[in-house]
Amino acid sequence: MIGSTLRQQAVSSVIARSSARPSETNGTSVDKLYGSSVFSLAVMKSHLPKDVFRSVKQTIETGAQLDPAVADVVASAMKEWAIAKGATHYAHVFYPLTGATAEKHDSFLVPDGEGGALTEFSGKALIQGEPDASSFPSGGIRATFEARGYTAWDVTSPAYLLDNTTLCIPTAFVSWTGEALDKKTPLLRSMQALNKQAARVLKLFGHTNISQVVSYCGPEQEYFLVDREFYLARPDLVAAGRTLFGAKPPKGQEFEDQYFGVIPERVIAFMVEVERELFKLGIPVKTRHNEVAPAQFEIAPLFESSNLASDHQQLIMITLRRIAERHGFVCLLHEKPFAGVNGSGKHVNFSFGNSTQGNMLDPGATPHENAQFLVFCGAVIRAVHKHSALLRASVASASNDHRLGANEAPPAIMSIFLGEQLADVFDQIKAGGAKSSKAAGKLEIGVDTLPKLPKDAGDRNRTSPFAFTGNRFEFRAVGGGQSISGPLVVLNTICAEAIDYVATELESALAQGKKLNAAIQDLLAKIVNEHGAVVFNGDGYSAEWHAEAEKRGLPNLKTTVEALGALESPEAVKLFDKYNVLSPRELHSRYEIYLEQYVKAINVEHKAVIKLAKTWILPAAVRYAGEIADSLGKIKALGVAVDTGSLEQVSKLVGELKSATSTLESLSAHEGGHGVLAEAKYCRDKILPAMLAVRSVADQLEGVVADDLWPLPTYQEMLFVR
Repeated sequence: MIGSTLRQQAVSSVIARSSARPSETNGTSVDKLYGSSVFSLAVMKSHLPKDVFRSVKQTIETGAQLDPAVADVVASAMKEWAIAKGATHYAHVFYPLTGATAEKHDSFLVPDGEGGALTEFSGKALIQGEPDASSFPSGGIRATFEARGYTAWDVTSPAYLLDNTTLCIPTAFVSWTGEALDKKTPLLRSMQALNKQAARVLKLFGHTNISQVVSYCGPEQEYFLVDREFYLARPDLVAAGRTLFGAKPPKGQEFEDQYFGVIPERVIAFMVEVERELFKLGIPVKTRHNEVAPAQFEIAPLFESSNLASDHQQLIMITLRRIAERHGFVCLLHEKPFAGVNGSGKHVNFSFGNSTQGNMLDPGATPHENAQFLVFCGAVIRAVHKHSALLRASVASASNDHRLGANEAPPAIMSIFLGEQLADVFDQIKAGGAKSSKAAGKLEIGVDTLPKLPKDAGDRNRTSPFAFTGNRFEFRAVGGGQSISGPLVVLNTICAEAIDYVATELESALAQGKKLNAAIQDLLAKIVNEHGAVVFNGDGYSAEWHAEAEKRGLPNLKTTVEALGALESPEAVKLFDKYNVLSPRELHSRYEIYLEQYVKAINVEHKAVIKLAKTWILPAAVRYAGEIADSLGKIKALGVAVDTGSLEQVSKLVGELKSATSTLESLSAHEGGHGVLAEAKYCRDKILPAMLAVRSVADQLEGVVADDLWPLPTYQEMLFVR
């Protein structure tokens, strides 16, 4: 017998759906599909006059100021292209501090006064929009009654068509006073700061033709797919995005058989449709595979400029959710939707470079001889060590707290893995100068028919939050559901500051008559001595590393409440203000907003825990206790001795559940103190432990109550029935 009525209906529906074959996909070839819904440079070239196209292209490729005179021409071309493809509306798409995507749709049509209509889209409408800013979080920058906000066209991120009905224009979002209310504006500012400082270093190496230095990003996205019927039968998933109750199934991920396993037929049909939609939008998704946990998967794109990658990452999350519904799934992006199995992260691969000098973080075959690489790599080491608390703050959220340091994600301690080859080179520098690099090599497999494989000079480290992986760093602590903009803003800004320091030191040394190579050696040795403590190539999960990190003075900010304090430090305020990324008011607003989001998330969860415990789980347990008591009474009436152990066990757990729920209710009825920080601490120290106490008892009851009475779809059903 399967569960309660709602649960029974869900399981039956899922089983029926899983036996059906997936629908066929459109047969259009991928090369013709790619970018077909994007107003790309190639489309611009064919639709714009040559001088206008050159002006727009110069802005995109060099960061030059946009010429306002071209706006009307571009707007007209955009409109004609979009309408020809079936569009009826346009929308300024922006990214408020909720971390979600926002958009306001306006029709191209305007009445002509004679009973008909014209299509209209001006340069002014392209460049600037005015959505109501009052209902978006501002952290005190705006009062609720101050409603005016502006969106500004970001020419560096191409417009695109969504479902062939709406022309979407990526924009920045600012207040009436010009302060950033979004994720994009600080990202563009931080990229500008990085470009300015990196160009100084490149000039010292004798480069005269220096194109714009851009930070690049390739974010890997992990996610869960749960059948929609199960999702709707789990009020906790609907409200909080994660299961607030659920006993561990007999089989989880212990066998590691899900990882890179054969993708289920229904899931592959979903993946194919997702990829086709993303290809239309010019998003270069490359990889798909099963992840470690049951029902967990991953999609990964190729590298793009950080701004474009951030916009595309938002589109990836939207598309995953939208297409999942077409296939009867719900896509879960929460960092920890299921206790006891791996959560979802977003590994942000990060580098910076340009079209003339290439990737600044590519060491080449002999990194000890690549002074330019060593200087930039040294700057990154300094940046991560000096601003490790800011990096931790950039990934802080109530949901990511469940994942970091849980032997599935890196610890909250920010450290750098360099790998054997680079670690050896920097050790040599510390000792007086690098003379050699450990070579790559060939891997002998021992089977004649298999080729010799090229072997990297060092291994990878999945326990490191910030690992060098050949020609880039991989920031592995980013949460599965968060915008990558915040981490990229921090990475760009701290690297700009470190490169500024490097350029200033080298310029000073050269002005004093020192040779460049000698100045570089002295500088790198100083960086290794002062900041080498952040380099760790061992097991980040081990207790020994936590003890060692404390000795090295590396912060271990385990919770969001602790981590967000870094945004209020004088060092952070000075850093972001100096490089014109965030003003002190803008930075403080983010501190307030992120703390408020933490409190709101836990408030939603604890209310859901109380409701589920009182109206779903407790009634099922009491009903089961009643059935046991009734059965025991009938047996006893026959003169047969009865064992009351099961009744006593259920009755005991029912009493504990009532008590734990009552405690949680009493805590939630009290205010945690004055101010959002006090509320956040109260949630962390009082509400969360009380929620766990309720869950602990409820999960024990799941293992005792008869299956036909248990009201919630179980982990075994949600994770394994597809």
